[in-house]
Amino acid sequence: MNIFDPDLSVRLGNLDLKNPVILASGTSGYGEECARFIDLNRLGGIVVKGTSLMPRLGNPPQRIAETASGIISSIGLQNVGVDRFVIDKLPFLKKFDVRTIVNIVGSSINEYGEVAKKLNDAEGVSALEVNVSCPNVKEGGISFGRDPREIYRVVKSVRASTRLPLIVKLSPDVTDISSIARAAADGGSDILSLINNIPSMIVDVKTRRPVLGNVTGGLSGPAIKPIALRMVWQVHQAAIGLPIIGIGGISNFADAVEFILAGASAIQVGTANLVDPEVSLKIIIGLKAYCVENKVDKISELVGALIC
Repeated sequence: MNIFDPDLSVRLGNLDLKNPVILASGTSGYGEECARFIDLNRLGGIVVKGTSLMPRLGNPPQRIAETASGIISSIGLQNVGVDRFVIDKLPFLKKFDVRTIVNIVGSSINEYGEVAKKLNDAEGVSALEVNVSCPNVKEGGISFGRDPREIYRVVKSVRASTRLPLIVKLSPDVTDISSIARAAADGGSDILSLINNIPSMIVDVKTRRPVLGNVTGGLSGPAIKPIALRMVWQVHQAAIGLPIIGIGGISNFADAVEFILAGASAIQVGTANLVDPEVSLKIIIGLKAYCVENKVDKISELVGALIC
């Protein structure tokens, strides 16, 4: 008796994944934190927390607050810095058969390029994800991700510094997400990931003060899923020609299928990991069951198959 066994593998440019489920940056630390709960070998990939040229202490507490259908966080990109990451953190991840993607950040275009250069020859790094939601301190603190010209300059600098597959993580805090995506493509990106957290805030009415120590933070979780889904669909409809990784409020396999139908070739799971550390594995199982039920040979056949 033949058992129908769908193929969950996906190809994102020159990056191959055994399945389309990736742990999102920030919620999975450096892998050690979640390896106590799940088998990393079963994942398509893991994106480690934002990594900068020098170590960062992050923002003052309180850093995370729960809100309706999600959380608002303002960690401030706390990390050990790229040199310590390569020496102290990367060896652990190299023990697993999983694609390790490093999210990189910078406060200037040169910093992005320097971080990319240091990671280029680091054994065990599969790809870089460029976080362009960081403020450009040399331009008055305006986020790189809001200006297509700045996006282009950042991506071009990183592209010149590495041979690794390049993912650009787009900010939702823009007027036209498609023009931003096109600028990233023109700069040399291989893959797009979207969306990043949505700028938000929460107030304690008793104290009349912001709940977060940094006043504002980023909203994530199920509350942002419809917005993220719309933006993924818009970028896919723009026919820019790059594979898309969908991010935003994905909590189960049905959420993942929605993003894939809208045009994402893979997905990242973030806030849901904080509720259920095993959710990513459950999504993988659910995706396979969905393909079996609907007689889908390869999950890649579903990419952009939305009927409008």
